[in-house]
Amino acid sequence: MADIVVNGNTSGAVTLSAPAVAGTVTVTLPSTTGTMLTTASTTGISGSAISSGTVAEAYGGTGTSTGYYGFKNRIINGAMVIDQRNAGASVSPVASGYTLDRWQAVMNATGAKYSVQQTPSATESGFATRVGAGFQSYLAVTSLSAYTVGAGEIMAVQQIVEGFNIADLAFGTANAKTVTLSFWVYSSLTGTFGGAIRQGSGARSYPYSYTINAANTWEQKTITIAGDTSGTYASGNTAGLIISWGFGVGSTFSGTAGAWSGSNLVSSTGATSVVGTNGATFYITGVQLEKGSTATSFDYKAYTTEFQLCQRYYFKNIPGVAGSNVATGVFNGTTNLVITPILPVPMRVAPTMTQLTMSVANGVTGNPVTSIGTQAFGVNSGLVVMNNTVASYATGQAGYLFTQATSSYVDFFAEI
Repeated sequence: MADIVVNGNTSGAVTLSAPAVAGTVTVTLPSTTGTMLTTASTTGISGSAISSGTVAEAYGGTGTSTGYYGFKNRIINGAMVIDQRNAGASVSPVASGYTLDRWQAVMNATGAKYSVQQTPSATESGFATRVGAGFQSYLAVTSLSAYTVGAGEIMAVQQIVEGFNIADLAFGTANAKTVTLSFWVYSSLTGTFGGAIRQGSGARSYPYSYTINAANTWEQKTITIAGDTSGTYASGNTAGLIISWGFGVGSTFSGTAGAWSGSNLVSSTGATSVVGTNGATFYITGVQLEKGSTATSFDYKAYTTEFQLCQRYYFKNIPGVAGSNVATGVFNGTTNLVITPILPVPMRVAPTMTQLTMSVANGVTGNPVTSIGTQAFGVNSGLVVMNNTVASYATGQAGYLFTQATSSYVDFFAEI
């Protein structure tokens, strides 16, 4: 076939050439006025006749019609790479509390029923699938007994997403956006499992269910959820959404999957109870919550960026060396040292500081901290009185706070 040349009104020409392949290739022109994209296009979709739809990630798009770049994933530490509190050590919660950064273990039964651990190893069966998907670490839950869950009991892991980070979803309005939750999961059990996405106060919830088809096999799950047009959702620094994965939830907090409810539900009715089987396991990683109805590739961030996002809610200064200076200050009497900690990032709210086996000194004499006195924090820095009972110092004398052991630390808590 010969080339077709279209000459411009004054100058220039466009040449249409048939491809050097067998068969027929059809080019369909858009039905609206616009500019066709070429490899040299600089205006993108908004300046072309392609006014909607998707551009594949491989071609520089987001893979969705949302046009999202940067903080696509509303989950922080979804790849389970940060564990400031426990540094990979196993913990067995006897009450609700944080484990890996941003990940809260929910527990209201009596006594420990499961353990939680950040696991960066590649030892589980089928680990090549997880590693091949790009995930080096996962959150591992292991049942400690064969426990029968009571109606009002909850055993789950969850992440509370700050209102600032979901404000654009417009939940609670007629313009509420559809979201998609995706994650990789692995269990020694098979069957139907459940969780929920909830309004920050728990007043509304959307239970969901998913199926684990094969035991001890990594599988990716995707759940698309229509945005909630009812209720009130925080858009500031309080709880916006709570995303939960149940592994032992009683009937009081379980409901029908697939619809919004005006109740505080944490899982779906009939979900498998991991804590019901001694030694049963439940692993999760690659968690992503994004705007739109399509699960796109995981939103990897630089390690430093992910770490700083976590530090907005919790910061642990653990030098790992005995005798390390962590803060300087001035003695306001013969015993107590006043320090002014500078926080690494602006925290969500004024934090609460705690310490383990720290000491105060003036360069000559050191004494252990017995308690923390006054705390006056902003989100960037604060003033803290470190109490000690030995009268070894003088008012106005310079001093410093230092570690007694490799395990000594100070930490700052501003979780939701």
